[in-house]
Amino acid sequence: MMNTAYWTAHFRQNQINRPEPDWSLPMKLNGKPLRLLRKSLQQFQLGDGGGPASLIGWDRERMLGQSNEMRELVDLWFKEEAEHSRLLGEALKRFGVDPIESHWSFSMFCGVRKWGGVGFELYALLLTEIVSHVYYKLLRRHFPDEALRQMCQLIIRDEAGHIAFHRARLAAEGKRYGPFWSGWFRLRGLAAGTVLWLNHGAALRSVGATNGEFYRAIWRGMSAFVRGLRRDAGSARRDSGESPGARFTPGRHRGKGNAVADESCRGLCMKSPCPKVRPLG
Repeated sequence: MMNTAYWTAHFRQNQINRPEPDWSLPMKLNGKPLRLLRKSLQQFQLGDGGGPASLIGWDRERMLGQSNEMRELVDLWFKEEAEHSRLLGEALKRFGVDPIESHWSFSMFCGVRKWGGVGFELYALLLTEIVSHVYYKLLRRHFPDEALRQMCQLIIRDEAGHIAFHRARLAAEGKRYGPFWSGWFRLRGLAAGTVLWLNHGAALRSVGATNGEFYRAIWRGMSAFVRGLRRDAGSARRDSGESPGARFTPGRHRGKGNAVADESCRGLCMKSPCPKVRPLG
């Protein structure tokens, strides 16, 4: 079974030492990049905060009903998503635009989550985490706004932890994730990335990001996830006495204070505490 106590402690610890972006810094954005960025951030803010901060699959009690500890863990995970919505709301204030209340992509996403069931919903949320992780990295890389970069740094750190959480959850199921699963997973990931790019690509392209840069980053993220999941799932099968969740080792590459740690783990090691997953020992 998944080590829920470990992950509960992780999400609680991650609430500590979170410096607020300096929203008072001078803003240099204007023209088309600013206009497109506003629309992009509006959609992301809606996605994180415009719906119920919980699982909404029709059979969600399959997961939530496992234990009170699992219910608390899921609540902490979504609480972190709600914090992203708050940060994005502050960014909207900085850029002089109000939040939106609806968007077709958000309505579609909520619909498929609800009617697809909790198993489908969890995969949809995982793939969203992977492609959103890439989105925030490109925002940080290309947009010349320091407050926005500080916000992205926080969210990138959190999203890396969310991806690792999903990896530990799947590893704990004891399944074998072979070529067919990997191919289907990658196909769905590319589809999720394409939906994101259709809605947000114009903003990123306006400051120099490219289609190839985006899709290569998604492919690397999915490849890293598949490799790590296979390793952890294999270790879990060989040693059922050790929880796969214990293989998540935040802080192993901790930088000084909130300094940026190295990026040797291809995007999972973005900021202290480093949420890199690897075998212990």
